[in-house]
Amino acid sequence: MFEESSRITRILLIAVIAAALYFGRHQGGSRNAVAGIGEPVQTKATGGTQLTVDDYNVRISYLYAYDIEALVVSTHNYHGSDLGDQLSPKDLALAWGKVAEYNDRIDFHWTQSGRWYHWSTDTYEELIPVGGVDGVSFHSCNNHLIPADDSVRDSVKQIKTGDHIRLNGYLVNVDGTKSNGSTFTWHTSTTREDTGGGACEVIYVTSVTWLP
Repeated sequence: MFEESSRITRILLIAVIAAALYFGRHQGGSRNAVAGIGEPVQTKATGGTQLTVDDYNVRISYLYAYDIEALVVSTHNYHGSDLGDQLSPKDLALAWGKVAEYNDRIDFHWTQSGRWYHWSTDTYEELIPVGGVDGVSFHSCNNHLIPADDSVRDSVKQIKTGDHIRLNGYLVNVDGTKSNGSTFTWHTSTTREDTGGGACEVIYVTSVTWLP
């Protein structure tokens, strides 16, 4: 009996640790839906900022001022030591329009890894209310968030799946050079109607607002 009890305790402990690791990485949260979210707004911008990170001279160039209200459908944290992870500790998969409205009625399978997001459903018919595959592709996106300062970084860390948020900042291109000749390039998408490589938005975030 004691051996069996110990075995059960070990199994439960492993399950608790696994859950803690998962939610620590994905920040928990729950499925949600929000109706009436409009399209993101971008307006031409100029300027930028410069940083020094791990011997990289980093130029962040503003392309567009960016205002996006959205439903967070997935989050993924990055804790690596490379420049991308240091600049952008979290990616958000965001949805708006009908995709955000029907997120609780359609069984979307949202996932993120390797700076990509993926989605799927069990049947195509589920997608009819949101305009099919294109409806989802054009009303959701993966976003690399670069916090503008420590206060914004703390806010970004608190964002979780199911949150209804507004991000303000800039769509940016990131170009880094190192003294040994190494380079780093991250260029943002500037349209919500692209897919595949290069379709992620790189956002220099200046504020995070939680909405009802």
